[in-house]
Amino acid sequence: MPPRIEAVVFDVGETIVDESREYGRWADWLGVPRHTFFAVLGAVIARGLDHREVFQVFRPGFDLPEERRRRAAAGQPESFREADLYPDARPCLAALRERGLRVGLAGNQPASAEPALRALDLPVDLVATSDGWGVEKPSAGFFHRVVAAAGCPAERVLYVGDRLDNDIRPAQAAGLATALIRRGPWGHILRDDAVSARCQFRISSLAELPDLVLSHAT
Repeated sequence: MPPRIEAVVFDVGETIVDESREYGRWADWLGVPRHTFFAVLGAVIARGLDHREVFQVFRPGFDLPEERRRRAAAGQPESFREADLYPDARPCLAALRERGLRVGLAGNQPASAEPALRALDLPVDLVATSDGWGVEKPSAGFFHRVVAAAGCPAERVLYVGDRLDNDIRPAQAAGLATALIRRGPWGHILRDDAVSARCQFRISSLAELPDLVLSHAT
């Protein structure tokens, strides 16, 4: 019998937030057609490269932090809106919290994402970013921070993510339980049957998660 789950921590991009709008805005900023940008993004992911490489394809030497500052100065900052949440995200977070679990968000995001996520007033106990922590996935240090923030042993923390490479594999290596959600470009493109098989749960919607977790939370 797997250990009892006491805390559930979610990745952000393509787990609770649909990033399509924001990637489209980056395409506009770069002056390239959106369908072209998304095609190159898919190719970068399929090759196992860091997704930030997509910017280098269109503009070699692209400095992402600087371009974020330029966008903000131009009145076009990166942002999360209620409409960017996947429809199943808020109900899932609320259901887990109502059942007495500690619920958090922790992903590879710029520090500016923290106030944006908090402004959504999601039913969570924790909002954290790689920039805020000073360590990013897939580093083991990131998941050590997740466990510390969850306040319970690693094996009782469930990390939910869409990426086998950045979310699931390193979380498993750090001793956390894992749930893979198959959506977004990484969820559909990446394959690693061995890692996937070690997931406690494999889901296609967050609506499935509360009942699954409940069976391991008592």
